[in-house]
Amino acid sequence: MVLLAVTVIAGILFTWCVLSHRLARWSITAPIAMMVAGIALTSGSDPPLVFDLGDLAGFEHAVEVVLALLLFVDATEVPAGVFRRERNVVARLLGGALPLTLLAAFLTALAFFPDQPGWVLAALATVVVPLDLAPTAAVVRDKRIPARLRDVLNVEGGLNDGIVSPVFLLCVAGAVESHTGSDDYAEAVLDAVGAAAWAIGAGSLVGYVTGWLLRRSWARGWTQPAATRLAVLSVPIAAYTLSATLDGNGFVASFVAGVCIAPTMRHLPKDAVQMTDDLVILMTLGLWFLFGQMVNDEFWDGFHLSVILYGLLAVTLVRVVPVMLSLIGTDLSLSDRLFLGWMGPRGVTSVVFGLLAAIELPDAGGGFISRVMVITVMISIVLHGLSSEPIGRLYARRRGGD
Repeated sequence: MVLLAVTVIAGILFTWCVLSHRLARWSITAPIAMMVAGIALTSGSDPPLVFDLGDLAGFEHAVEVVLALLLFVDATEVPAGVFRRERNVVARLLGGALPLTLLAAFLTALAFFPDQPGWVLAALATVVVPLDLAPTAAVVRDKRIPARLRDVLNVEGGLNDGIVSPVFLLCVAGAVESHTGSDDYAEAVLDAVGAAAWAIGAGSLVGYVTGWLLRRSWARGWTQPAATRLAVLSVPIAAYTLSATLDGNGFVASFVAGVCIAPTMRHLPKDAVQMTDDLVILMTLGLWFLFGQMVNDEFWDGFHLSVILYGLLAVTLVRVVPVMLSLIGTDLSLSDRLFLGWMGPRGVTSVVFGLLAAIELPDAGGGFISRVMVITVMISIVLHGLSSEPIGRLYARRRGGD
């Protein structure tokens, strides 16, 4: 069954690849195609394919590795020139809008789900907030939208999920402690902070050392482009495993390693991170197929109106209002600020966080978090996907009228 599933997924991916240009006209990205295929092939009482996630330990490590590679690639692909040029806007989005969005997501969850423990709702907020531009990749490539806005979105998307990751770990630790009834939150917080510290230390060490070595090796002609691509792929793996050995968190360490090695990328071949990026895309597409099964599971069991309303607010006002407030006083127009606030799609990071929460909190709200995550991501895919083309037309019309 596993081999058959892999064959089917590979076939669906190949089909999308050979038709990608035509499908792009309808904003059908690879993640959306894989999700739809997952829904179609895992539905019904006797589905053609079904994934058994019984080996939670092995599945958890696999999911963490996917996230580790994703965070590493995001960190390395943040354009340094854009970051320097737009540091005021980016700082406001990450330092102002992001904390406010987390707070708004938590307070909204508190209003909709008062029966859930506070730590579970805090963990939920960290799950539904991270950005993922992959499901709406057409927006980032749409030349009708000002390049400045697309660059800012790229930088925010590259750093947003890495910043939220340690907060997610802290909230999950608090939720676990709350469920056990020991009320020793101080110890849980210290453990989470300690894990983050080890992760930052391991990621910094691996990132700086490998970056220094790679830069000098390439400058002196000691290596080749293909070997450089392999070397870059080994960096997040080394950061992840070293951090895990030290009882730190692997995917946080991989993100930190990506941030530390990013300056070196400007001195390496342009495709140095391409192999890692391709592997990340392939692995995340598998997660999108699995997400299709999760959609079936949640819709088959039924869902509450409160979950739908919360998901709707999470992908709209919960982000739009903090972004609009944080960008007051910048040189961005009202429509540009509204665009940045609206265009905050949720995707694979939310899926991974939701899966990890379900694994870590099987009897303490993990299923609840997973259910809300599924609905939220589905709403985001529909709303942001359908709005991408009209937004492009509006900007084209405005530019034509200037």
